[in-house]
Amino acid sequence: MISQLQKMIEDHVFATADGRTRRPQLSADNESNVPGLFIVGDLAGAPVIKLAMEQGYQVIEHISGLGQPTAEDGVLDLIIVGAGAAGLNAALAAKDKGLSAILLEKGKIANTIENFPEAKWVYAEPDDRPPKGKLWLDGAKKEDLVHRWHQIVEDNDLDIRTEEPLVSLDKAGATFTVTSSKETYRCQRLVLATGQRGNPRKLGVAGENREPVYHRLYSPRSYTNEQILIVGGGNSAVEAALTLSDQNTVTLSHRGSGFPRLFRDNQEKLDAALELGRIKLELETNITSFGETHAVLDRSGSPVQVEYDHAFVLIGSDVPVVFLKSLGIRMENEWAGSLKRSALLSLTTLLGLWFAGGQTGLVSGSALSTLALGGWMLTLLSLGGLLLFGKQGDRWAWLGLSFVVWYTIYGVKVGTGEEFWPFKNWGYAALSFADRPWSFWYTVLYTVLMTIFGFQALKRWGLDRKDRFQVYRFVSLLGFQWLFFFVIPEFLFQWAVEYRWVGELADDPVFRDQAWRSYGIVYAWPLFFYTFFYNPHHVWVVWGVLLTFVLIPIFVIFSGKRYCSWICGCGGLAETFGDRWRHLAPKGKSAIAWEKMNFGVLVLATVITGLMLAKDTWGLFSAQADWSIGVYRIFVDVWLIGILPVTLYPFLGGKIWCRYWCPLAKLMDLMSAFYTKLRISRYHIVSNDKCIGCDECSRNCLVGIDVMSFALKQDVLDNSNTSCIGCGVCITVCPMDVLSFDPRPQTSLVQIEAF
Repeated sequence: MISQLQKMIEDHVFATADGRTRRPQLSADNESNVPGLFIVGDLAGAPVIKLAMEQGYQVIEHISGLGQPTAEDGVLDLIIVGAGAAGLNAALAAKDKGLSAILLEKGKIANTIENFPEAKWVYAEPDDRPPKGKLWLDGAKKEDLVHRWHQIVEDNDLDIRTEEPLVSLDKAGATFTVTSSKETYRCQRLVLATGQRGNPRKLGVAGENREPVYHRLYSPRSYTNEQILIVGGGNSAVEAALTLSDQNTVTLSHRGSGFPRLFRDNQEKLDAALELGRIKLELETNITSFGETHAVLDRSGSPVQVEYDHAFVLIGSDVPVVFLKSLGIRMENEWAGSLKRSALLSLTTLLGLWFAGGQTGLVSGSALSTLALGGWMLTLLSLGGLLLFGKQGDRWAWLGLSFVVWYTIYGVKVGTGEEFWPFKNWGYAALSFADRPWSFWYTVLYTVLMTIFGFQALKRWGLDRKDRFQVYRFVSLLGFQWLFFFVIPEFLFQWAVEYRWVGELADDPVFRDQAWRSYGIVYAWPLFFYTFFYNPHHVWVVWGVLLTFVLIPIFVIFSGKRYCSWICGCGGLAETFGDRWRHLAPKGKSAIAWEKMNFGVLVLATVITGLMLAKDTWGLFSAQADWSIGVYRIFVDVWLIGILPVTLYPFLGGKIWCRYWCPLAKLMDLMSAFYTKLRISRYHIVSNDKCIGCDECSRNCLVGIDVMSFALKQDVLDNSNTSCIGCGVCITVCPMDVLSFDPRPQTSLVQIEAF
């Protein structure tokens, strides 16, 4: 039962974080979970040649700075696997650093580029980042680029062993034993730069290994007056079909009903070719076998035969997961361990805290201290178990530990006497010190977390990339947190009353005794849920109405939901502390469907607010109002805002609350979508025609938007079709400068001007 539940959660919840491709789990310095084994290039997320070269150069800079461990005779400093852009640049950098190194390559030097179609142009994007290292790169035909690289290899006397693939890897102590197809080597460190394009995806059908069936198109000019079958629905397949249709009869088989991921230019060319009859299209068909002269397609259960002289299966490439795991490398979002064991350890941790708190009522007198000591020991042992299993790769153990931490923080914050089990009647007092309540120290903790991780995110997205937009954004988030969510409510409000900066309001007990309402200066209803009840001063009521129903709507016209990524403290924690896990945001249709939950929370907040106003104004629905506000306070204000989303940061990214449950985010979403339909919204993201389909934009979207699908077709992205919060990371991370904010009102929801 529990194992089935675990599998269901892994397959249907956590698997939504995978995206299109899985990558190895790497540190900031590109080191894998195997100490001393580094991964660079395509496998490490470098989407273009220049960035792959940069990773190769930087990893050697990092390795050389570590110092070289004492090696035995015959042990190399370094082995590099893969002679592409990243591997070659790493080898050149290693040579300059005086490291003894060899480079193993299963094919030829620059094998992926060698396999490009004849005369294919190789770009040197991004333009604003000069190439690092000694490897040459400029816009050039593939033949010219490969020639220059061979010359550089020869000039620098690099030791490259071509046609020698890596077979296995073992590690004893600090030394790797590397076995290739020809020899065995030993080294101190290893850099894997194999890429993933050398692993074309296959159909797995009969006859696929026949001589005339290929998984790459090398020389399209070699094929004339032939029957050509192409299988695939992506840009590579369509481009091959268009190229080969000049001199051949081409059939294009695609399992889908359309081409949602085509570049707009390719879609237009395909439509024109179909209209002229140059390509025969077989949609919603699946290849079942390749015969000697005919391939068999399945269309809704009916076989269709297609004649072919040559066939090209161009359905993408796979990350070599089996190969990587054989080397001991862990993949991102890889779930291992036991839900049952982690749940039991988490429960025993809390049980130990129950005993430690001395409020069990099970014993009295001197036995209390004995029970408390036993409770602390049980807590420490259970926490130690979670840590131990987590270190061994048990992801459920890390989830259990995360839950215990945030359940404690938020479960105690509820207030004295209202703490969650096992902290009831002792937790709040235990965490209060220095004459300050736990609520104050919670705010301090929140602000410190945002500040520490905020500076890291500021460096990652703003300073390192020289992106002023991101610099301003993180400065804004940190500024709002420090001023409006810490200094004002915890200090300035009290000083304003004490020193009478607010005039006669300082004498009004209704205003004076509600410092907590100063959070409502920036937090709007329904996020700041208690704006209009619990005896607010009329100043707060007027400001609450103005903020929620005047200022926020005007803000949304110009900035969409940027409140979530520039101002809000909830979003601020997600954008800073949660930034390191942004790539794990749930993706896909199911994840988007879950976004309907925040509409339910918005409706609930509206109904309960109405009940509370009816109670306070006319004395109506008192019982219903009191019951519903109690439910909302625990269910939404503690569980949905605090415990659940922050617990899930390392597993589903940082925007769980903002994306799925925040009623203010939904309210702004509805406003922005409405403005877009009226064509008065000034918030849009547009694309030019340079998208290469690298998926970096979608991978780094904190709310799981498939940004790449918009970029490929140059479709506008706004809040009528997504839950975009305007963080701009998709724009920042794009290596081709495809995406940009468009401040102009739309004249159409479909057609946009490329620039």
